[in-house]
Formats: sequence, structure tokens, C-alpha cells
Amino acid sequence: MEQLSGLLSWTLSRVLWLSGLSERGAARRPQIMEEKALEVYDLIRTVRDPEKPSTLEELEVVTEGCVEVQEINEDYCLVIIRFTPTVPHCSLATLIGLCLRVKLQRCLPFKHKSISR
Repeated sequence: MEQLSGLLSWTLSRVLWLSGLSERGAARRPQIMEEKALEVYDLIRTVRDPEKPSTLEELEVVTEGCVEVQEINEDYCLVIIRFTPTVPHCSLATLIGLCLRVKLQRCLPFKHKSISR
């Protein structure tokens, strides 16, 4: 009986590990999401401001902390970008959001849905 219990425990841990539900797989997922967030940030930091000759990174409109990537399922990720316009009443905030969305659609190698706030 003890051998059967040990075999069952080992089999269950293997199935969880292979499915990514064990601690090993769960620990790897946040690291992958952080890598994807850095990849997104590297893409959007070079977008130029519509009014000024500077990038969004130079103007501190986007920062590393403003990008979040969440896994929706195995195929899709949700990309959330919280950007801060240079002035609160910026009339081109919508255009900046559109530029970010288009940049992601053209350049990201993984399937995603994006939200710009």
C-alpha cells in the first residue's frame, strides 16, 4: 500500500510539473511574463512624441514599471500599458495610445491583446 501511495504521489507530481501547475512551472511563469514586459518596453520606449522631437522614454511618458503582461491562456497574453502624458490635459494622449498599439501589433512576436491607459 505504501508503494502504491508513493507511486501515485510521484505520478501526480509529474503530471502537475508537465502541465505547469506545480511550483516549478508556476515559478517560471512570472519570469516569462517579466521578460515579455521588458520586451514590450524595449519596443515602445523608442516611439516619438507627436509634438516634441523626443522619445516617450526621454519624456518619461512610459517607464519600465508602466508595462504589465498577463497570461490569458497558452496562446494569448494581455499587455497593459499605463502611460502618463507630459501634461494632464494633453490633447494627443489618444494619438500616443494609438501609436503604442500599432507599434505592438507590428513588432511583437507573441499573440497578444493590448490595453493602453
